[in-house]
Amino acid sequence: KKLRKKNQLSQEKLCAKLQLNSCYISRSTYQKYESGILNIPIQVLIQLKKIYKCTYDDFFANLDPNENTS
Repeated sequence: KKLRKKNQLSQEKLCAKLQLNSCYISRSTYQKYESGILNIPIQVLIQLKKIYKCTYDDFFANLDPNENTS
């Protein structure tokens, strides 16, 4: 969600971009990825990395509550 907001994309616009890259997911499915209800399939993660032009580490930053964030 942070990456999507940083790139000023709505869930609808992001899903449209994903669909252009052959990842056919609905906004409601994508919302479930963001809320943690569903795990993101690797093919979607690969396309998100391309859209955001980021590293895979960017997706997982600050997810481990035991990780030292100093």
